[in-house]
Amino acid sequence: MKWIQVIDPLNNIALSVLVAAVPILFIFWALIIRKMKGYQASLIAIAIATLIAILVYGMPIKLAVLSIAHGALYGLFPICWLVIMSVFLFNLTVKSGQFEIIKHFMASITSDRRLQALLIAFSFGSFLEGTAGFGAPVAITAAMLVGLGFNPLYASGICLIANTAPVAFGSIGIPITVASQVSGIPEMPISQMVGRTLPILSIILPFYLVTIISGFNKAKEVLPAVLVSGVSFAFFQWFSSNFIGPALPDVIAGLGSIISLMVFLRFWKPKAVWRFANEPAATFNTDVSYTGGQMLRAWSPFIALTIMVIAWGMQPIKDVLNSLGLYQFEFPGLHNAIQGTDGNLLPKIFKVNYLSAAGTAILIASLVSIPMVGLTYREGGNVFAATLKQLRFPILTIAAVLGFAYIVNDSGITLTLADVLANTGILFPFFAPILGWLGVFITGSDTSANALFSKLQYATAQSIGVDPVVTVAANVSGGVVGKMISPQSIAVAAAAGDLVGQESQLFRFTVKHSFIMLSVICLITLAQAYVFQWLIPVYEKLSSAKITAGPDVARGYTYLIGLAILLIALLATILLIGKKKDQTPSLVN
Repeated sequence: MKWIQVIDPLNNIALSVLVAAVPILFIFWALIIRKMKGYQASLIAIAIATLIAILVYGMPIKLAVLSIAHGALYGLFPICWLVIMSVFLFNLTVKSGQFEIIKHFMASITSDRRLQALLIAFSFGSFLEGTAGFGAPVAITAAMLVGLGFNPLYASGICLIANTAPVAFGSIGIPITVASQVSGIPEMPISQMVGRTLPILSIILPFYLVTIISGFNKAKEVLPAVLVSGVSFAFFQWFSSNFIGPALPDVIAGLGSIISLMVFLRFWKPKAVWRFANEPAATFNTDVSYTGGQMLRAWSPFIALTIMVIAWGMQPIKDVLNSLGLYQFEFPGLHNAIQGTDGNLLPKIFKVNYLSAAGTAILIASLVSIPMVGLTYREGGNVFAATLKQLRFPILTIAAVLGFAYIVNDSGITLTLADVLANTGILFPFFAPILGWLGVFITGSDTSANALFSKLQYATAQSIGVDPVVTVAANVSGGVVGKMISPQSIAVAAAAGDLVGQESQLFRFTVKHSFIMLSVICLITLAQAYVFQWLIPVYEKLSSAKITAGPDVARGYTYLIGLAILLIALLATILLIGKKKDQTPSLVN
């Protein structure tokens, strides 16, 4: 017996929308007004959504329970797997004392908190988003800023907001790949259209971030550095997305922005170093210096991380790893048990890609890093156990959030909300980004939001005479500003910033900025649809008979051998440095 999804269960779309919005509105109320802990708000939201799914939408109890279980399991793997490994890697650098050297390096570039935030939260976070994605950038950069002495709330909030610019091209361009597969529009025109929207946000975002941190007047004091950071990032993002493709804009823009700002700061410094209120003055000790070898050793975990996540993003390596370590199964009782509104059965296949998962790449980087930073594997095991204890409540929160996301999607609640936005007529381009924003808020992933709504965006745009690439790209772009308030992202940032139980504060910190940026993207999309149509790329729709190449396993093995040699060389170099030089800093007379 198949259960059929419905969009208008009350036969009155206005009433159906009001009911469908209740679980979403509850999360806003619980976190902003009631100030609940994240896992409490998520569990209650699940209960509300389940009642609506069963009593209003007619979803069988068994399917509702299985849907929640499916989402919770996905929350544990691969999401929690990635978060645990990201925090574990950072904790290793702290336990070994190497993070003190990193802090010294950052202070040698600048002790100014405004500029440190740009380097780490904006530029380095964008680079990590391009390689790993799925929560790793926020987890790592928030932990780094807290380690540097940032207020945990500011560190986590800033990293969430900074993560908006690169999300569309995250994980080697996966969000755009999915949007292309679902909509039938080739990847390149979607990449080009997104690359003609987000660079505007990328120019604004650094100044916006610094204003949040220090206020408008203090932000103006570092305007030259802010412009270098934002303009360089926007240029590389535009260039790579329009002429190379969706896989590398974050990597290229992140690195380009880091290098541009570091070079600029060699020739320009702010008149006064800004720190947080009640924070001690900068204590950069010029009598302490570190050799190049010591600096290399301190940064080696993040070098290994970069190598691993880039390698894991290569399709030939993914193919090999999936051929060796992929277990998948049809979710019992749920697979093909729900019929979508388009008449197709919804497949529910759970994939445990335990080798190709990004979390596994970070685990390998961590295992390689343990001897490089001077720890024993016994000490590394103790750090891992402490990390699990540190993340026990965030793990519960993430599992609950994904359970909520799955029940609202499978029951049709999300489709009800989307249907109303899709029936706004000629104003639809303005509302198109809101669909992406809603999808990311619910699922925590721009990739998932594109899978949900790209087809709807395409069909609606065609019906009103707007080029579909505008609205499909708007789904991608609108989703990026939903990331900062997604309960899943909030839980990850809270875990990294040691704010477990304070998710409501973090949500209230980011929510207004999400709405402000969403409004900007809505206006840009509306203008692209009707005023600046010359910005729309020319393209042909993908052929349904498109032939896909088979996996190149031989090349994958070659890449893996090269990766192993590179990691061994890095490990040998670091260990050799460790034998030659003691890790205590040398004093300069």
